[in-house]
Amino acid sequence: MKAIQYIFLCCLLTAVAQLKAQNTIFLSEGKIEFEKKLNLYSQMDEGDSWNDLQKKTMPKFKTTYFDLLFSKNKTIYQPGRENPDNNKLIFFSNSIADENVVYAELDSSKSISQKKVFEQVFLIQDSTRQIQWKITDETRVIAGFQCRRANAIIMDSVYVVAFYTDDIITAGGPESFSGLPGMILGVSLPHQHVTWFATKVSAAPVTAAQLKVPAKGKKVTNTSLKEQLKERMKDWGKYAQKNLEAVML
Repeated sequence: MKAIQYIFLCCLLTAVAQLKAQNTIFLSEGKIEFEKKLNLYSQMDEGDSWNDLQKKTMPKFKTTYFDLLFSKNKTIYQPGRENPDNNKLIFFSNSIADENVVYAELDSSKSISQKKVFEQVFLIQDSTRQIQWKITDETRVIAGFQCRRANAIIMDSVYVVAFYTDDIITAGGPESFSGLPGMILGVSLPHQHVTWFATKVSAAPVTAAQLKVPAKGKKVTNTSLKEQLKERMKDWGKYAQKNLEAVML
């Protein structure tokens, strides 16, 4: 009798596993809303009386929204809905990267980005960033998807924590983050005090018109843009590196 019960239990578990696998949906097309949060206090000098006064009148975080449209191996990351609370921010109302548009063709490692930097618009035509990810066993749920953690270093010193799901087979992500075996739904740069996390994922059809390649701006590569910014900010002291990292992400 125990043997029969054991065999029945094994058959039942196998049937449940097969049914679950059959009902698993792997998305290759849709829309993701990302919530980007920047710690504003971290951008201000400590011990400055004026900054201490400002902190009492402003929120600690600036929250902006971006949409990522994806269809098979093509993605476009662009500004999403507005956050009215940002209108109250006097000095951080128009931060670097607030208007970024990043288009990618992942199968050919092609990237075209449109970025506004100090009132000038640049069109960056280059390859997608090659990131040496280290996948871990840590997991968390983001926007209803089970995600796995991966770590990396980019730009020589920027530590990145990312969470991806293989339930979305397009291997993209927000900004220039990609290269994991699935869609990146969460990114944290602990030392830069900024995060991107998906708030919702919609399995909606994406048209070719929605994946329109950005075309506005002065044409540059990542290398030439970096050199131009270094020259422009050579007298900015410690603020130069912060601004450079914000632009080149």
